Amino acid sequence: MTKSTTVLALAAARVEVKRLVAVVKQERENAKMMREMFRAERIAAREVKATVRAEKRAERVAKLEAKLAALKSPVVGVKAMRANRRPSKVVITQGASA
Repeated sequence: MTKSTTVLALAAARVEVKRLVAVVKQERENAKMMREMFRAERIAAREVKATVRAEKRAERVAKLEAKLAALKSPVVGVKAMRANRRPSKVVITQGASA
């Protein structure tokens, strides 16, 4: 190889290295953007899940508060309590024998 061909080959190699460095840099930037996008999506999904959990918790609390209010508010009479009671076992006691 002559000196001029070697210089031209080195120049071509430098151009190719610069192009490859630019490609690698662009790929790294793309990968970084993709990671940031995935991270943002995960954060948004967590926020949605937290909102759903909070709504369910609020519904549960409201339901329990309504149940508690229903248990506290009505004054039940003796007749209603007797009517609502489960029948008890019949207890045979020894009485006067015939």
